[in-house]
Order: sequence, then C-alpha cells, then structure tokens
Amino acid sequence: MNTEYTAIIKQDGKWWIGWIQEIPGVNCQEETYEALRETLEITLKEALEFNRQDALALAGNR
Repeated sequence: MNTEYTAIIKQDGKWWIGWIQEIPGVNCQEETYEALRETLEITLKEALEFNRQDALALAGNR
C-alpha cells in the first residue's frame, strides 16, 4: 500500500512550522526546513503506529 500524505509547511520568522493535513495532531516546529521535514516524517510514523496499536487493542488482537 503506497499512501501519500500532504505536509503543509511555512516559515514564521526564524522558525519553520508544518503539519500533516490528513492526520490531526501531527505538527512540528524546527529552525531549518530540512529538520522540519525529518521531524514531520518521524512524527507521522509514530502517530500511525500509535493509531495501529489502538485499533488492534480495540479489535482484541493485541
């Protein structure tokens, strides 16, 4: 499954801020664009894994 997500990124003063449009709560702030992209990717992966674990627990498959 090849799923794509949309990162919304903008610069606010010296900070780069961004979030993933499709997943509430995945938002980050860094001092460089590159660091922000990396942090968003890590945070997205963590959020998806937490959601997967919650779904499995609710289904009784844990």
